[in-house]
Amino acid sequence: MKIEVAPQETTRAEAFSLWMTSPMPMVTLTKTFNVTKVLKASKRRGIKFNTLLCWCIGKAASSIKEFYILPEKDKLFKYDSIAINVIVNNSKGGINSCDIAFNDDIQQFVRDYDELTIQTINECKSSFIDNSMIIGTSAMIQTQLDSIVNQYTDKFCNPMVMWGKYRRNWVKTILPISFQFHHVQMDGGHGACFLEQLQQEINKL
Repeated sequence: MKIEVAPQETTRAEAFSLWMTSPMPMVTLTKTFNVTKVLKASKRRGIKFNTLLCWCIGKAASSIKEFYILPEKDKLFKYDSIAINVIVNNSKGGINSCDIAFNDDIQQFVRDYDELTIQTINECKSSFIDNSMIIGTSAMIQTQLDSIVNQYTDKFCNPMVMWGKYRRNWVKTILPISFQFHHVQMDGGHGACFLEQLQQEINKL
């Protein structure tokens, strides 16, 4: 469910007044993660690496209340659910967006992820969830990247989690991940807490 809320009645009131009219209200944090357990779980369970990482992102975000509030144009909206957006290479050589509802049940999330992305690949048609707070993701696995700063557009104020190709050595597998968010939605401290929680969720796999 998506409902409009009065900014002054939320903990984001001051941030709304300060940053809603900013020409560049986005903040980007980058952290290098130990994703050894994601890779091991992927091989052990036969689940795509990116699918497991997307579940960990949703799991970490779902525990932070700021993820359930999002600015849109000159308004503030509150959500009661989260979904993950992935970019899919379709069968015609183009790309489409695909929203997958986050589910605390990892097996159900994996089934939904596989079903919806395969459908998007075959139909070459984007699918969207309107009533959930969408966390965008973008995996550019063609090369190793140190950091990613996305474009800003007032048409899309949603948080974005982005990464390139992971790096393996004989000790562990690491992956720099960039997290971009709107300053009205959360402060840098909230973003840092999300990144810490994401590593914890990865460690639990």
